[in-house]
Amino acid sequence: MRAFTIEINGKAVTAEAEPRTHLADFLREQRYLTGTHLGCEHGVCGACTVLIDGRPARSCITFALACEGAQVTTIEGLRDDPVMADLREAFSDNHGLQCGFCTPAMLVSCRDVVMRLPEADEARIRLELSGNLCRCTGYGGIVAAVKSVLQTRKAAGARPSAVHDGLGPVGARAPTARQGEQTARTPIAADTPSAAGGRPAAQIRETVTAEQWLAVETDGMELLQSFRVAHPRAQVWRFFEDIEQVARCMPGARLTGPVVDGRGDGEVNVKLGPIVGAFNGTVEVERDEADFSGRVRGAGRDPRSGSSARAIIGHRLEAVDDMATQVQISVKFLLSGPLAQFGRSGLLKDIADHLTQLFAANLEAAMSGKQAATGPDTTLDAATVARAALWRRIRALLARLAFWR
Repeated sequence: MRAFTIEINGKAVTAEAEPRTHLADFLREQRYLTGTHLGCEHGVCGACTVLIDGRPARSCITFALACEGAQVTTIEGLRDDPVMADLREAFSDNHGLQCGFCTPAMLVSCRDVVMRLPEADEARIRLELSGNLCRCTGYGGIVAAVKSVLQTRKAAGARPSAVHDGLGPVGARAPTARQGEQTARTPIAADTPSAAGGRPAAQIRETVTAEQWLAVETDGMELLQSFRVAHPRAQVWRFFEDIEQVARCMPGARLTGPVVDGRGDGEVNVKLGPIVGAFNGTVEVERDEADFSGRVRGAGRDPRSGSSARAIIGHRLEAVDDMATQVQISVKFLLSGPLAQFGRSGLLKDIADHLTQLFAANLEAAMSGKQAATGPDTTLDAATVARAALWRRIRALLARLAFWR
């Protein structure tokens, strides 16, 4: 258990939670705020939506400890909110609710639309609410309710609320370093040019403290992978010495500047359905010649979604024989922000397995002088990878069923 402080519905709360405890479970089981509902528990249905620092977020896939110092607002905390009062009345007038299970989170999301997009038309309203599912097919009434509130507020001269773009659980709060902490790297200005094609370097840099790296080590999700390449260990070790070559073997990853004294600029492009993220940030490389091992620390932020990520990737080369090498890979990472909703271990394990196969194939091709399957400008389509992994599971299951017939 770890102690942390969080503001819930305007009141400061000091509590304890396990690192794996999700915010929704914490709110329901420790604070008894049961208006936050749990549906799929995979960040898909939206029934658990709350406000973190004023922005909607999936509480079923947000760790409670990741919200330390944040302001969390549940449906109970909006009881006296005037916009919510207008929405409740509009939901009633336009028959925007049926069974009511999705209604609390739907209201939270609708309030965000009303506050942020006063000129939204029906198409935009439907797009904004696409992350909240209603099994009673009550979308027509819900959309009509939002339109009526928007029209009323427009007539009254309402203006959109400010949108925060700092770092934090959902990109709304900038972390502050504790007194005496040393930062791992000084932030670089957003207009610093890169050495790769004249493109701008990391647009928004994270300043990562020693304590934050420790949090990745202790609380980050860990994935372990292993594969074999048909090349001597010394040759593979020389290949891994060139971090740019290694980055070209990983779909979606590339260096945006040269690595100097073990530090450089990097970018990872990820596509998750309709969401495309470009994590710009820093890369730090360490190598142990005696042990044939190394470590890469990367921290970046996607300015479009406000999501941030920190990862520590370790590798170790073990000689199988004179012509083969076993590559052991370990990855520990922490995600925060809207894209953290995809950080479920089952999905990520499938994606990691598939990515390892792609990386191994590209590594083998690069070392053999052949054309890699993916280029340096490829965007990692996690949804496609996940589907491919799902089909592998289905085929394996069918094979087992056929065996036992």
